[in-house]
Amino acid sequence: MPPIPKNASNILIRSTNWIGDAIMTTPAVRSIHRNFPEAKITLLALPWVADVFSACPHIDHIFIYDKQGRHQGLRGKLRLAADLRQENYDLTILLQNAFEAALITFLARIPARGGYTTDGRGLLLTHGVRKHPAIKTKHQVHYYQEMLEGLGLQRSENSLELFLDPAVERDADALIKEALALQGEKADDIPIIGLNPGAAYGPAKCWPVAKYAELAGHLSNKTGGLIVIFGTAADQEAAAEICSATGERVLDLTGKTTLAQALACIARCSVFVTNDSGLMHVAAALNTPLVAVFGSTDHIATGPYSQQATVVRRPVECSPCMKTHCPKGHFQCMEGITVEEVEQAALLWLNKRE
Repeated sequence: MPPIPKNASNILIRSTNWIGDAIMTTPAVRSIHRNFPEAKITLLALPWVADVFSACPHIDHIFIYDKQGRHQGLRGKLRLAADLRQENYDLTILLQNAFEAALITFLARIPARGGYTTDGRGLLLTHGVRKHPAIKTKHQVHYYQEMLEGLGLQRSENSLELFLDPAVERDADALIKEALALQGEKADDIPIIGLNPGAAYGPAKCWPVAKYAELAGHLSNKTGGLIVIFGTAADQEAAAEICSATGERVLDLTGKTTLAQALACIARCSVFVTNDSGLMHVAAALNTPLVAVFGSTDHIATGPYSQQATVVRRPVECSPCMKTHCPKGHFQCMEGITVEEVEQAALLWLNKRE
């Protein structure tokens, strides 16, 4: 394989498709920028991932992959390739592993194309990197960084990072201050306790909502804190159950914020209790103290990459199964985790705040 062109001046990075995965690529994005400090770097990303990088100083431009509109279907993919061809990129680095990512950049005639040779796409890459089996035993942060090393690039430190727009941060401050003012409180007086009861990859990743509701009631009563519930519109039913157990000291943000606003609000939390989800990785990148509840997924490969995190799990023989639904029907990996365990983990972080 020829060396990757070190004089590349117009680089396209293909982002991953999920928020959590995108957060775990942030060290790799930083590495690319440091290897090509003078280059213009564009990120090709789906709309719901774009806010992760909207304030990132390592990215000069975000090119939206409009999969539901202009770039929908086969004709849309061809249109995307034509759109990219007009930009005259001289190098693309594919953080996303799919065959489609390599095909589109091949059709876009980008002369140097680097990435893992997974999904049978080796022939579409000019700089293919073989995935070593041992990578499965490491956190996913290393997965992307080692791919860059395979391309002959220097990796930066592995720490996650997330940059916030100051205007959005001011909006988050105002939102929380307003909720506290309704309770006659000030932001400096009480803890902000974030809860994230949802997860995109099926119900097997979700600690039961009834347990979240009980936890919210306990933490609200013991700390006097404001409970802030995060999630999408799909989590509003769960949020309603949590609200009913908490009383007035609650702010339900499910389906009511942009991703950028949610990120800024998570940055203001004193502790964040969450399932394995994209927002869990957001909290890790923001160094927000967090408690992550794990069951069906691998806490080694995709756990919170942070020194400010506690993972709570109940080891059972079939976990992690990596399934969207419990294949055995008993859901013991999650049902076995008690409210008391999670509560104590959250209180430990809140006590360190004092």
